[in-house]
Amino acid sequence: MSKVIFDISMSLDGYIAGTGQTSDEPLGRGGERLHEWAFGGDEVNDQYIRRAGSSLGAVITGRVNYQDSIRYWDADGPTGARRLPVFVVGSSAPENPPENGVYTFVTDGIEAALTAAREAAGDKDVTVMGGASIGQAYLSAGLVDELSIHLVPILLGGGLRMFDSYPEDLVSLTVLDVVSTATATHLRLATAGK
Repeated sequence: MSKVIFDISMSLDGYIAGTGQTSDEPLGRGGERLHEWAFGGDEVNDQYIRRAGSSLGAVITGRVNYQDSIRYWDADGPTGARRLPVFVVGSSAPENPPENGVYTFVTDGIEAALTAAREAAGDKDVTVMGGASIGQAYLSAGLVDELSIHLVPILLGGGLRMFDSYPEDLVSLTVLDVVSTATATHLRLATAGK
């Protein structure tokens, strides 16, 4: 059966975006460094991305991440030429989505988005990506099988923290895999009972 994987890059001090987020700089001051590992040409990082991507069948993201990223993704979405389906969770659909885009806008909650993403993914995995709010919603609902955290060796010192308001109770995780490079330590963790 396919897995639901929450995927995020995070600084050593727990931030997924720096201070001063704007529409022109959605990851805030220094936040772009959180994703440099994915584009730096390091062979180990590239292999990690290829391996994770090979099992991916659909993506779920939040409306804010969609709004911040659409200028980079355009109609193809975050998976580029693979054009995997992307389910955007929000209270409404945007007025002008790109023509022939891979996006489905889901306005009736995270469970509905997951049902649609699982159907589209078939026996492949579903990745939840894009921010603290969407990640916390899926984690709190017990809908995540694995966390994929890319821990980047920087200290942002402020901004948007991933786990500031989560969890309310102790959550035990099981380490499945650790891959270290000079630009990121990739952690795969199973959630309790998964």
